[in-house]
Amino acid sequence: MLAVRDVLTELVADPGALEHAVGPVERGGITTLHNAPDLTVLRVAWTPGMALNPHDHRMWAVIGMYGGQEDNAFYRRASGGLEPSGGKELPAGNVLVLGHDVIHSVANTRTEYAAALHVYGGDFFAGGRSEWDWATFAERPLDIERTRRLFEEANARWLAEQ
Repeated sequence: MLAVRDVLTELVADPGALEHAVGPVERGGITTLHNAPDLTVLRVAWTPGMALNPHDHRMWAVIGMYGGQEDNAFYRRASGGLEPSGGKELPAGNVLVLGHDVIHSVANTRTEYAAALHVYGGDFFAGGRSEWDWATFAERPLDIERTRRLFEEANARWLAEQ
């Protein structure tokens, strides 16, 4: 995890080279760059105005921002759901390390795409993860297709506003 942090720190220091390597962001979404049982690398582009409900990864994660900014809100389990436990703004050029038990939500409150490399210490797409409803903080199994639909809805909204 710390070695990945060091590599991402070097990569996000030159956002132009990183964008050249992975391609420009033209819409929000999750692009798989590598997926194996022990490691997943994604390019995640957050559409302006988009927010993703609280969720866990159940594995370590390292996020390297190279464009825009992610706003992370953190939570901890509480009786009846979750309770807020802080947050962190992650602007371009910064790296965030998340432990295997972190629960967070992510928002892009800016008017530009937020682009990042996300590296996970396992198979990001394997089941067994959770997400929480915004209104009730009720826990449910994470539905990656629902997450993909949220990106598509955010893209359609953003396109309509332009």
